[in-house]
Amino acid sequence: MAQQKSSGKSKAKSDPVFGGIKLTSPDKVFYPDVGVTKLDLATYYETIAAYILPYVVNRPISLVRCPEGCNKDCFFQRHAMKGMTDAIKQVAISGGESKEKYLYIENEAGLFGLAQIGVLEIHDWGVSLDHLYEPDRLVFDLDPDEGLELDVLKAAAVETREFLADLGLKSFLKSTGGKGLHVVAPIAPKLDWDQVKAFAKAVADTLVDVRPDRYTANPLKRTRKGKIFVDYLRNQRGGSAIVNYSTRTKPNASVACPLSWNELDGLKVASPYALKTLPLHIKAKKRDPWEGFFSIRQSITTKAKKALGLD
Repeated sequence: MAQQKSSGKSKAKSDPVFGGIKLTSPDKVFYPDVGVTKLDLATYYETIAAYILPYVVNRPISLVRCPEGCNKDCFFQRHAMKGMTDAIKQVAISGGESKEKYLYIENEAGLFGLAQIGVLEIHDWGVSLDHLYEPDRLVFDLDPDEGLELDVLKAAAVETREFLADLGLKSFLKSTGGKGLHVVAPIAPKLDWDQVKAFAKAVADTLVDVRPDRYTANPLKRTRKGKIFVDYLRNQRGGSAIVNYSTRTKPNASVACPLSWNELDGLKVASPYALKTLPLHIKAKKRDPWEGFFSIRQSITTKAKKALGLD
């Protein structure tokens, strides 16, 4: 719980403390449109810590920081900075352009450390510290063109799920907190980044081949008109995806949220939950929408690779 300390004579409240992390400027407004402050952000993470931590601890993360709020300058950060709390850890990951260490957290204090420095989005790399070079999940980011009907996006999510099932992979559904949906398949960490990326690209390319009217795997904006971009690049080294229960930099303080496949039919908007509404939704639900995600045992098999024309 956050701790408040009085200063004696003045009886003025000092900065609140969350998990040993002092929250300076707690009244700073991060989301002006809905009045969400830094204190609100820390309180949100305190409330949902048990839900988000399994998806983020001991995994390399990339951050979107907005120290002055979501409507001011925001920037992407992968490495440590001066003055960052020790609750935000560092790990060396070879094979990239930078020799600087990358970031991760290992407990609730790390969450509060991120809130303290104005992190409004937490993205993970898709690997754990135990297997830094072998991804343990496939992520297909279904990113619709502006104005595309939600029913088309929902149908695309089902098609992606069924195609992965044909390849022997059970998948899970995520609202990204934006206009898209993620279809995520946990996998055993056996293949390296290049192998997993090649498989993800082959899945995306096959979806395009089957439904060229609906999908594109080309990241160029001009190719996306009226279509859904199947972003497979999140499965490459350094690629990342928004973490379940992380806030987004949207004006309404929307959050990424795991969904059950049964929720898809009744979905009215791609991003149904926000910082102020998700805790109530979680409390009302009786089952984890991603039940079994961490216990499922499945791999990208030789048979699946051959089905996609991969050696």
